[in-house]
Amino acid sequence: MGTFVGHFLLGFALALLGLWHIFNTARAFFFHGSNNFKSRFSYPLKILQCQFQNLDLILILSFSIPAIVTQVFDFPVIRLVFRLDNLEHASMFLHLLLFSGFTLLSELTQTSENLSGVIGILASSVFGQELFLLHFHSTDHVGIEGHYHWLLQLIVLVSFLSAITVTLMPSSLPASLVLAVSVTFQGLWFINMGFMLWVPELVSRGCSLKSGQPMHYGDATVVCGSKEADFRARALANLQFSWILSTLLVFTGSMCLKLARSNESDGKRAAEYQKLQSSRGVELYPALSIGGFKQDHSLGL
Repeated sequence: MGTFVGHFLLGFALALLGLWHIFNTARAFFFHGSNNFKSRFSYPLKILQCQFQNLDLILILSFSIPAIVTQVFDFPVIRLVFRLDNLEHASMFLHLLLFSGFTLLSELTQTSENLSGVIGILASSVFGQELFLLHFHSTDHVGIEGHYHWLLQLIVLVSFLSAITVTLMPSSLPASLVLAVSVTFQGLWFINMGFMLWVPELVSRGCSLKSGQPMHYGDATVVCGSKEADFRARALANLQFSWILSTLLVFTGSMCLKLARSNESDGKRAAEYQKLQSSRGVELYPALSIGGFKQDHSLGL
């Protein structure tokens, strides 16, 4: 994962998954009502008349397996690699594989409702292990790279706590949205790290990419030439953290507002239709009763 491609692909997958859950979580709440809302860890994809069940779980499973393989084997020469940082990354994907595999199996056997608590525990373990391995990483992320990884740990901590909360309170919209937003934020932050730490043209002014650091197994890492440059690079990372989060919150709020207004409009139209139907029924029944009375009178009853 210590490359631009590794961070970008993982970030893109997480961001796409998080956005999908943000949309479906808000949609389920506003269209089904707060009393019928229950958070899910998988949502079907509907395209025209086709519905692809568990597509997100299948994609997570399909992504996790090659990710583990690439961390354990060295390509293009296929041989086992026993680098500690690679094994730590593979362990993160292993927990993601366990979660997606178990959840997919429960969906296929139609036991997901009864096993929702177990699924929630496995989802929480994904973020818990990620946080644990990031915090006690064998690679010494120092300097600006360490600051980016420290900010990443804050995001993962929120994902971990919100996953536990969703497991305990599946009908809580705030907890479900925070979980989806934090997963999306993780993905966007991985992408941002890929650009800022592995693209030489985007490295902060006064810093540069250098190879040969012993704790990085010779991989390139960002080194700042002065305290002022290091301080400026950290401040830039903090601003990026704030800007990405603000943009994501604006997107989430706008989507929720649009779905809420759409649901309110549908509810008003349904209420007006029911009111119209009931008013027509009131006008119809007296007419029938009067007509029946006249008919009875003509028969001499």
